Amino acid sequence: MPGRFFPSPEDGPRARCEMPKLKTKSGAKKRFKLTALGRIKAGVIGKRHRLISHNAKYIRQKRGTQIIARSDQDMIKSYMPYGS
Repeated sequence: MPGRFFPSPEDGPRARCEMPKLKTKSGAKKRFKLTALGRIKAGVIGKRHRLISHNAKYIRQKRGTQIIARSDQDMIKSYMPYGS
């Protein structure tokens, strides 16, 4: 029977055990996307609130998305086991 972790005796001696599905962190799937090369893309830091205290150049440079540093990519990829 697919979807069970342990086989029951009525499944027979050759019943296969399936590992449970891994869950994606819900915060990670909202904030990060995987690129075609396997890098992680995210929104730029510093563009959420308190923008009135920054000048126009700062706000303009924070437009769009950026690629996350390689040192942080392994940690973020562990939050998204299926590459969402």
